[in-house]
Amino acid sequence: MNDVTTQFVDDRQRRRLERRFGVHVGEWLAGLPAVVDELAAEWRLTVEGAAPHGRTSVVLHVLGADGRRGVVKLSPDSGLAVAEAGLLRLWEPTGRVPQVWGLDPRHGAVFMERVEGDTVAARGEVPEMETVGALIADLHAAEVSRERRQELPPLTSRVQFVFDLWERERCEGPAGEVVPASVMHRARALARDLANGREGGVPLHGDLHPGNVIDGGERGLVALDPRGCLGDGAVDAVDWAMWKAGDSGEVERRVSVLSRVMDVDAERMMLWVRAFAPCLAVSKINRGHLGADEFDLLMGLAAGDPAPAR
Repeated sequence: MNDVTTQFVDDRQRRRLERRFGVHVGEWLAGLPAVVDELAAEWRLTVEGAAPHGRTSVVLHVLGADGRRGVVKLSPDSGLAVAEAGLLRLWEPTGRVPQVWGLDPRHGAVFMERVEGDTVAARGEVPEMETVGALIADLHAAEVSRERRQELPPLTSRVQFVFDLWERERCEGPAGEVVPASVMHRARALARDLANGREGGVPLHGDLHPGNVIDGGERGLVALDPRGCLGDGAVDAVDWAMWKAGDSGEVERRVSVLSRVMDVDAERMMLWVRAFAPCLAVSKINRGHLGADEFDLLMGLAAGDPAPAR
């Protein structure tokens, strides 16, 4: 990378983008400074520096000429940017997502509101499940036109993508030594059956983990980085049921609260938890973040072990 590009992207982020999009992403990164200059002129922005990035984008903190504090997200896949902007605009009336102030499909760029606060994952504290359930319920209650519903992919497509991703991660990382392929195959089959088991559905965030939710203080929880689809609302809660849970009894207690607040079936939510538990195990093992007790919990959930008696 040239010196100008490194202002926006470090080596770690480059590797993440290459893993997601392939080595050709280097050409996109090389042209990034010129694109940022063009967008800054078009939207009358001052670029303040790099913000935390994800797997699919480069994010910059910016200041508008009118004083608005925002972010610009740029992705090598312009389709992702267009889809994200559309979803955020769908949910904008709820106040639960950042406002979109500009979209440039040609460059895969979205200019949006900067929500002040840390992500829940960065804070490291488990929110009250009533609060999380209220966030998810607000997103699911958004009005969606018939035409927009037809544009949203079905949950089955998202399930296939997620399990393809984590099976590849399992095979290529240390998780391959401890998470059997048979466990992943059973989990995929369960998730596929659950996704196929309901017609219609609600507008789903599709990637609603603690790293994609900001604690906005008085504003409440705010969702970022949607990977929207249409389907069973219970699936958006699975990460929250498992994140930092001490035992399966705690998982079941969280499911009880979340399902009540979201008005979804608790048993069905628990099945979704069991389906995605091995994916979370793969993620944590490959990042070196998984202790023995947590691994046992996740694999026990995948196997359908009952909660211990209290």
